[in-house]
Amino acid sequence: MVPALLLCLSFGYVAALKPVCLSAQFSRPGDYIIGGLFPFGMDTTNLTARSEPTTVVCERLFVDGLVWALGMKFAIDQINNSTSLLPGVQLGYDMHDTCLEPLAALQPSLLFLTQNGTTGIGVLSNYTDYQPRVTAVIGPHNSDLCLVTAKLFSFLLIPQVSYGASSETFSDTELYPSFYRTVASDKTLVHAVVLLLDEFKWNWIATVGSDDKYGREAQELFSSAAMNHSLCIAFEGLIPTDLQEPEAKNQMEDTIKLINNTQVNVIVIFASIKSAQALLEHSIRMGLSNKVWIGTGAWVLSDMTASIPNIQSIGTVLGFRPEVNTEVPGFRRYVANLFASVQQDKFCQESEEFYQLMGSDVLDTRCKHCDNISLGNISHLLRRSHVKPVYIAVYSVAQALHRALGCTHQACPKAPIRSWQLLHFMNTLPFEVNGQRFKFDQSHSIDTDYKLILWSWRNGTLTYLPVGTYEGSLSINKSLIHFHTADQKEPLECFRNCTPGQLKISKGFHLCCYDCTDCPENTYWNSRAIPTCTPCLQHQWSPGRSTRCFKRREMFLFWSQPLAMVLLTLMAITISLTCLIALLFLKNLDTPLVQAAGGTLNLFALFTLALLSLSCCLYIGRPSSNLCMTQQMAYALCLSGCFSTFFIKSLEIVLVTEFPRCAPTFLGWVTQGRAWLLVALCIFTQCLFCLCYFHLGPDYLVSDYKSLPTEVLLLCNTGSWFAFALLHGYNGCLAFVCFLCTFMVQTSAKRYNIARGITFAILIYFITWIFFIAFFSTLKTVLRSVAQIGATLITSLGILGSYYIPKCYIILLKPDLNTAEYFHNSITEEPEEDSQ
Repeated sequence: MVPALLLCLSFGYVAALKPVCLSAQFSRPGDYIIGGLFPFGMDTTNLTARSEPTTVVCERLFVDGLVWALGMKFAIDQINNSTSLLPGVQLGYDMHDTCLEPLAALQPSLLFLTQNGTTGIGVLSNYTDYQPRVTAVIGPHNSDLCLVTAKLFSFLLIPQVSYGASSETFSDTELYPSFYRTVASDKTLVHAVVLLLDEFKWNWIATVGSDDKYGREAQELFSSAAMNHSLCIAFEGLIPTDLQEPEAKNQMEDTIKLINNTQVNVIVIFASIKSAQALLEHSIRMGLSNKVWIGTGAWVLSDMTASIPNIQSIGTVLGFRPEVNTEVPGFRRYVANLFASVQQDKFCQESEEFYQLMGSDVLDTRCKHCDNISLGNISHLLRRSHVKPVYIAVYSVAQALHRALGCTHQACPKAPIRSWQLLHFMNTLPFEVNGQRFKFDQSHSIDTDYKLILWSWRNGTLTYLPVGTYEGSLSINKSLIHFHTADQKEPLECFRNCTPGQLKISKGFHLCCYDCTDCPENTYWNSRAIPTCTPCLQHQWSPGRSTRCFKRREMFLFWSQPLAMVLLTLMAITISLTCLIALLFLKNLDTPLVQAAGGTLNLFALFTLALLSLSCCLYIGRPSSNLCMTQQMAYALCLSGCFSTFFIKSLEIVLVTEFPRCAPTFLGWVTQGRAWLLVALCIFTQCLFCLCYFHLGPDYLVSDYKSLPTEVLLLCNTGSWFAFALLHGYNGCLAFVCFLCTFMVQTSAKRYNIARGITFAILIYFITWIFFIAFFSTLKTVLRSVAQIGATLITSLGILGSYYIPKCYIILLKPDLNTAEYFHNSITEEPEEDSQ
């Protein structure tokens, strides 16, 4: 028995040393060809040293990639032997090495795009009928590689199904319309990691990612999610993807030193297999203390990381494995039979013939290292068997092709089919794989559940122990988890207690290290809204470092304010003075001076001036929209009443001085009772403008919350500047006409110049309005009301002082001048002066 056993072992050893033809098994002709992109090799030569566009060469076999490729071959062979799926149709396949390098993946991708039966890519205006070399593509595994290939295949709408690219970028179906994947996006996995950290109250952590699309994007997603869950990222680092660069080693060592300085006990790794392996090797070499390592990529299940020398010393390793990474029935037996076959000369000869039929000499990227391995080299990977994503990817394409061809369970028409015709069926219809139902979601992903696994070492042997599940929510069996230290669950903290009214401001990467700063004005601290200060509502305010908001006090010109009292006193003086002048004029109504000044028209003008002064009360007290509208119309109408009498007197003056021959004809309209018709016409015209102002845009009440810090300012806002100008422009026109009619009139020194009083009154009005408009358009406080009151009172006092008070002076102190001779034709020039 012993000699026989030794003989068998020797034959087995010789067979293991003999090269096999496994490399020829990854190309087969067929009715429809499916392309495959798999990382058979790794560790390419220094790409920066390439001076010619030669083929990229891989130095070492990547066993995981080989197993994934075998999974695709197994699925296609199974479909070709099926009587229900694509019956009568033979699927071919053409698999190429990507070397885990985007540059290497580009070459076979271009080969897949070549026109069927040729080695050239047609440049056409319309690719609807273009028939590429392959019907669909499986792979690649890496997100960085897919970022290159997906844009190529999306141009021709060739279905590409990745079995490992989890980057959230590929969820954009507008940019990648023909890209699919049989794994979930990083967004789902990041959420699962956050829930795991929350479950164990680990809020003081470090994150490290590979310096590629997957690592950077996953870290960005995690940082955003961590902020919403009060997780403290003490350090964020990147692992260089090209580990042969001179600075790569120093960068790796610096990363580990910084992690050690943060004193974190939990490290989350978003990295590819090579990057994770390099990080763990340097951590062990540099003596990094035991940590909890949380894995999110394929490195958790990779044999490369598990075989690192002294890997047991790194601490506790937890990772998430997709549920689709369960064992595929019959796969291990299929691989065992295949390895037995590739040692047979006849089988290898047939394989080489098939290989040559595929024209593989065009781009010889076969797995040359595969010919020197045995079943024993990959048997440990077959036990874990994470080829199911590849298996599902192949079946998704096959079932879409089955439907596109219109196959039945008995037969399939071998009709020409375009790659883009498969997309409709992949987008809309579910498919079954070994009785399990799958469907691509709106982002062309298969949303899978995850198993939480623990690296469990027993007698130097690693087993992946399931300790929990993630199915939208996380469920953990904590009794199965044994940590390497007793105090691992205690998080480290880096903060001080802030007092109420203070905001926590994070320092750098340390989200739980923060400074305390006071909440700014008009915000308050709310314990339910940490870590932000809550803004007060618009009608509220608060001082700095406040825990509540206060109601804003309304601000307007109060009756009890000292400024208002001063203005009311001035208003009362103006009204009293107006009334006294009116009484004096009434008492001396028949005197030459009063008659020369306008007679009873003066009493009407003084009455409107009294009303104008009284309208100042409209600007004091709490305003309203109706009150704002009334203010402007009251001012305009009262002033029109006064200016209409000046207008009558000005017409009289211009008739006598400029048109003496026409004067007898028209003076009756401006000096007798018919003058009141002109006054009424002027006021009626102003009423029409008031009506236009009301419809175009009257002033309205606004609440200004910005001008004052603690009050709300109630003020009247101009609804339409055009309506405002129309309303007050009419009075300006009346005043301007009066000014033109009076400012050039000359009289003898022996007579009183009535025209001069009107001229100065109008000048005071214009000067007042120039200053008023400048202030009124810029002021946004209660001073706006003060400006309006001031302008009103100055106008009234100006008219009284320039026109009426001089006449009162003559009546009271110079009665000897109040004679018919002095005021008779006082607006005309002396006849003798005319003759001269």
